[in-house]
Amino acid sequence: MSLVGYARVSTLDQDTALQQDALQRHGVRRLFMESGSGVGPRPQLQVALSTLRRGDTLVVWKLDRVARSLPDLLSIQGRLKAAGACIRSLTEPLDTTSPFGEFTFQVLGAVAQLERSMIRERVIAGQAAARARGKVWGRPRSMPDEDVAQIVAMWRSGAYLQRELADMWGVSVSCLRDSIHRFENRGRWRQ
Repeated sequence: MSLVGYARVSTLDQDTALQQDALQRHGVRRLFMESGSGVGPRPQLQVALSTLRRGDTLVVWKLDRVARSLPDLLSIQGRLKAAGACIRSLTEPLDTTSPFGEFTFQVLGAVAQLERSMIRERVIAGQAAARARGKVWGRPRSMPDEDVAQIVAMWRSGAYLQRELADMWGVSVSCLRDSIHRFENRGRWRQ
């Protein structure tokens, strides 16, 4: 029986040191760490799960470090069962060796999924409110509205190729094409 640790932070700016220290204090000697969203691929988690043998325990700081959706969590639970292993969270009362522990595991997974969904809803609502106030995301457009209208007119005349127009305005062909596309799809350039 061995303790296998897994630590994950959501962004490259964050650090796993807090999780590492806690896992090592609890006897973890094999530790797998990664940075990135819990939604995308987690290669180190896959390696950690593949090393588990009968009687081993996967130890995590918190359950949401392992999975962010209930289906994902249930898939991981299936892999743990198949290996004869269990999971322990250092910050949540979790023991998957009993029926009540498995139930708690699933409830905590459902709560993590709910929390993620609520955060997503708040972000979308915040973006919509900001958009309504005139907030614009992304890089500033490199071509003024009047230039785009003139470029579209010149291009439609058939007298100029896109490469020639791009050179005349000092932009890349892809920037010019994007500007034409936006202009044609919206009928006018929006800030």
